[in-house]
Amino acid sequence: MELPKFKRALLKLLKARLQEQRRFIQVLIGPRQVGKTTMIRQFLADSGLPHHYASADEPSLRDRAWIETQWEIGRSRAKNSGRHGAVFVLDEAHKAAHWSEAVKRLWDEDAAAGVDLKVVLLGSSPLLIQKGLTESLAGRFELIRVPHWSYAEMNEAFGWSLDRYLYFGGYPGCAWLAGDEERWRRYVQDSLVETTLSRDILLQTRVDKPALLRQLFRLGCDYSGQVLSYQKMLGQLHDAGNTVTLAHYLDLLSSVGMLTGLQKFSGSRLRQRGSSPKLVALNTALMTSGAESAYPAARGDRDSWGRLVESAVGAHLVNGLSGTGVEVFYWREANREVDFVLKGRGRVTAVEVSSSRRKDYTPGMAAFAEEFHPQRQLLVGGQGIPLEEFLSASAEDWAR
Repeated sequence: MELPKFKRALLKLLKARLQEQRRFIQVLIGPRQVGKTTMIRQFLADSGLPHHYASADEPSLRDRAWIETQWEIGRSRAKNSGRHGAVFVLDEAHKAAHWSEAVKRLWDEDAAAGVDLKVVLLGSSPLLIQKGLTESLAGRFELIRVPHWSYAEMNEAFGWSLDRYLYFGGYPGCAWLAGDEERWRRYVQDSLVETTLSRDILLQTRVDKPALLRQLFRLGCDYSGQVLSYQKMLGQLHDAGNTVTLAHYLDLLSSVGMLTGLQKFSGSRLRQRGSSPKLVALNTALMTSGAESAYPAARGDRDSWGRLVESAVGAHLVNGLSGTGVEVFYWREANREVDFVLKGRGRVTAVEVSSSRRKDYTPGMAAFAEEFHPQRQLLVGGQGIPLEEFLSASAEDWAR
């Protein structure tokens, strides 16, 4: 499968960075099943450079001795390659114990010895990867973010219609299963959801209430696109917990690209952090694969489809703006609401979604504009920007 335009651009960026004189470790981070390993394998095949690929994605954790062994293989290939150097790829690096300390020591040794080994790290848990990077590898790395596949990418690669994308989401690895919905559902739930929860969170991070984490994930998918206080969440969940625990678990789910909680926009960051979150599933496949309604029934349900539309817009903005310096919020006062607020680079943009369950009249936008004076006000759907056009453009385009 040929990678779509945006993923090819990321590969071009990686190639350009690795062609420079050995300067930084390149770190590709993003959720599971968004093509990181496929991208790097295509890069290695096309580059012609000597290379060594190693993966720490195993049921039992690797350790620093294993990293050292793999690194030595890369060093050997670099030393035998002459002036061209070699590439060493460490996939799911954060799953090896004490990985960042080992990488720092080995990288610094190569720098002192003049070994031209170009290092690429891949990881599906940005929270854990970035923790190791900031603690041990400050000044030695650059990030390349690989987000969920957008509508434009799924359309380019598989010819998907907008409705098909809204329901089946942006997982390229199981796109061919969409013709057999039950098989597709099992794959998403077993190979993506459960693997991410058990390997990328529970195996890597202390979680005292695993059942509560799973319940919170399902609740977030069921209520995606809605504002829900932590107290109301607790009322919906069977496992006892507290609001601090829920907020922490929501951060963990966000770190692996599954579910996030947007904060309310205000002039005070303290008030933002204390607000009830607006839940957004970061890939609509996570919503539909665990729901009861099948594709034809979901298309005929105005409320269900409206939630998919709003969630798809939210996911497009959150995924596309990650790491750009632009943050995504929501705004609500009494019964007036703006679905999404983009803030960054000295600009504020208000985004309202007009789905099949809503009218084009948006009193919340007028109230928000009067109080905060945004540079742009965007209506998506209805009489505004066509949904397909909005999802086809990059999120950064709408934040400018």
